[in-house]
Amino acid sequence: MSLDQKKQLEQQLWNIANTLRGKMDADEFRDYILGFIFYKYLSEKMQLNANKILKDSGETIEYQDINEAPDERKEYLQAIKDETVESLGFFLKPSELFSSLATRGKQTEDDEDNEDEETNTDSFILGDLANVLRNIEQSTAGTDSEDDFNKLFEDLDLTSSKLGRTEKDKNKLISKVLSHLNKIDFELENIESDILGDAYEYLIGQFASGAGKKAGEFYTPQQVSMVLSKIVTTGKTKLRSVYDPTCGSGSLLLRVAKEVKDVAYFYGQELNRTTYNLARMNMIMHDVHYSKFNIKQEDTLVRPQHLDKRFEAIVANPPFSTQWTASSLFLTDDRFSQYGKLAPSSKADFAFIQHMIYQLDDNGTMAVVMPHGVLFRGGAEGHIRQYLIEDCNYLDAVIGLPASIFYGTSIPTSILVFKKCRENPEDILFIDASQHFDKVKTQNVLSLDNIEKIISTYRERKTEEKYSYVAPLSEVKANDYNLNIPRYVDTFEAEDSINIAEIAQKLKDIDTSMAATDQTIADFCKELGIETPF
Repeated sequence: MSLDQKKQLEQQLWNIANTLRGKMDADEFRDYILGFIFYKYLSEKMQLNANKILKDSGETIEYQDINEAPDERKEYLQAIKDETVESLGFFLKPSELFSSLATRGKQTEDDEDNEDEETNTDSFILGDLANVLRNIEQSTAGTDSEDDFNKLFEDLDLTSSKLGRTEKDKNKLISKVLSHLNKIDFELENIESDILGDAYEYLIGQFASGAGKKAGEFYTPQQVSMVLSKIVTTGKTKLRSVYDPTCGSGSLLLRVAKEVKDVAYFYGQELNRTTYNLARMNMIMHDVHYSKFNIKQEDTLVRPQHLDKRFEAIVANPPFSTQWTASSLFLTDDRFSQYGKLAPSSKADFAFIQHMIYQLDDNGTMAVVMPHGVLFRGGAEGHIRQYLIEDCNYLDAVIGLPASIFYGTSIPTSILVFKKCRENPEDILFIDASQHFDKVKTQNVLSLDNIEKIISTYRERKTEEKYSYVAPLSEVKANDYNLNIPRYVDTFEAEDSINIAEIAQKLKDIDTSMAATDQTIADFCKELGIETPF
C-alpha cells in the first residue's frame, strides 16, 4: 500500500467515525468506532487463518461459505476453533464474521428505507452484534489468551440512547457504520505492511487532538513517543522487554518496537478501564501476539502488577503532578525505602520515577516525561533528586521540550533519562529544545529535523552553544542539585543596542516638524476667518 493509499485509508476511517459525531462526545464515539474496526480486524484474521487451515486440509470451500447447521460440520468447526484459538487466541464462527453481519445489516437498512413508518423490521443487528462480541470473549475461556480478551468490548454499549431514540434508529445507525467499514479492504494478507495498525494509531491521535484535557489520559503525541523510543533503543537492535507503567492506549510501547528489529515482550499497566481495553486492542491490531504482551489494569503505585520483573527499556508519560496516597506504609516498600522520604501526596511525579528505577534492569535505559517542577522543587522532592544523582548516579540526561506540545496542557515539559550503569558517570547532559518546534494552529510540534537534532545531540553527548551542555557532576552539586535547564544552557539572546542620541534627535526633528505643520494650519485658518483647532 502506497503512502497515498495509506492516507486514503486514514481519511476513510475518519469519515466513518464522523457518522457518529454529533450524537455523543468524542471519547464516546471513539470507543464505538475503534471497537468496530477491531471487530472487523479480528474477523479478517479469522478468515485468513481458517482459509489456510481449509486449504492445507485439501478443502476447496471458503470459511465464510461453510454451513454451520449440519452435525458433521460442527465437529469440523470445533477442530478449526481449537487450532485458531491456539494460534490467534480467539474464534469466530462463519455466521459471526464482520462481513456476514454487515451484509445482513445493509439489507435490513435498505428494507427499512423502502417501508412506511408503520412497519417495524426485526431488530437483529443490536442483539446479534452483542452476542458476537460476547462470543469472541467467551471463545478464549480457559485458554492462555483469556486475560487478553476478557471484557474487551465492554465499552461498546449497544443499548445506549445516544445511538438513537428507538431500536430501529440504533439499528439503522450501526448498520450504516458496519456497511461503510465493510467496503474497506484492510489487506491483512500483506504481512510486510502494518498499514491498518498505523491507521488505527492515526485515529487514536485524531481523537486525542479533539479530547482536550482528557487526551493526556491515553495518548502521548507521536513526536514525543519517537524521542523517548529512540533514546531507550540507542545502541540496540533487539530488546528483551519494554515496560510502560502508565501505558494509556499502548502507543508508546508500540513506538519502541518500530525502532528495533524485535521486542521479545511488552509489559504495561493502566488505571483507566476504558483506556486499558484500548491498549489491548491496539496491541492486537499491530499484530503483537497475545503471548508477547502483558498489560494489566490497576493503580501502578498502589498495586503494581509486574514488580518481580526487571526491564531493559522503560518509557512513560505519567499524569503530571497527580495525587497519590503517600502513606507512611510505603517507607517499607522496596521501591521507596532506600530514599528515606516519599514524594508529596499532592505530586506523585517522583513516586513514578522511583517505581520505574526499581524495575529498570542493570543494562537498561529509562526515559520519562515530567513537568519542569521535578527539576527544581525542594522538600522531599529535592531530597529524592539529590539521592538519585549523588548516591545512585543514575541520571544520564535532562531534555527540555517546547510548551504546548501535549494535548490538553500548555506547560513546558522535560524528558529525564536514567541508567543504572552509565557510560558517562562523571557528567549529566542538558539539552534545551524548547525553542525548536513548528507551529501547527494552537499546537507546537516537533518536526523530524527537531527530533533528529535531539537524538544526535544525546547520542554524541556534545555541547552546543545555546542548545546543549555536558555538565560535570561537580557543577550540578554546586547548584545544590537543582536541574533547572537555564542554569546549564544559556539561551539568552542579547537585544540590538539602541543609539539614545539618535533617538533623541529624531524626537526633536518630529517636534520641529509638528510645530511647522501647526503654524501652516493656523495661517490657513486666519485667512478663512475661522478659529484654529488647537
